[in-house]
Amino acid sequence: MQTNSHIDEIHEMNLAYLLLAQRLINEDRATAKFRLKIDDEMADLLQELNARQLTRLSRVNQLLCHFGHDSAEQLRQLTHNPREQGLAQFHTSLLMASRPAASTAREQ
Repeated sequence: MQTNSHIDEIHEMNLAYLLLAQRLINEDRATAKFRLKIDDEMADLLQELNARQLTRLSRVNQLLCHFGHDSAEQLRQLTHNPREQGLAQFHTSLLMASRPAASTAREQ
């Protein structure tokens, strides 16, 4: 029965992610697109979803959000960062920003 528990947690995480994405898009569209790594078309679609659609979408059995790094090396650079604490957050931001948005990744 642990599998059902995991599926329930995935559903909850999906709904939380979708609600957060909508809120970010409504508050600051440009920043949301950057942070979520989505294009205008995806931002429009997410913004237009109503509560029923969000709930239905969140019920898929796979995570809708994805890991923000394409390789273990990128994650290793963040977790094993020898820089002093003041620069670590800046370095992390640069690494995260270097990942292309969804539309750019699809075009390559």
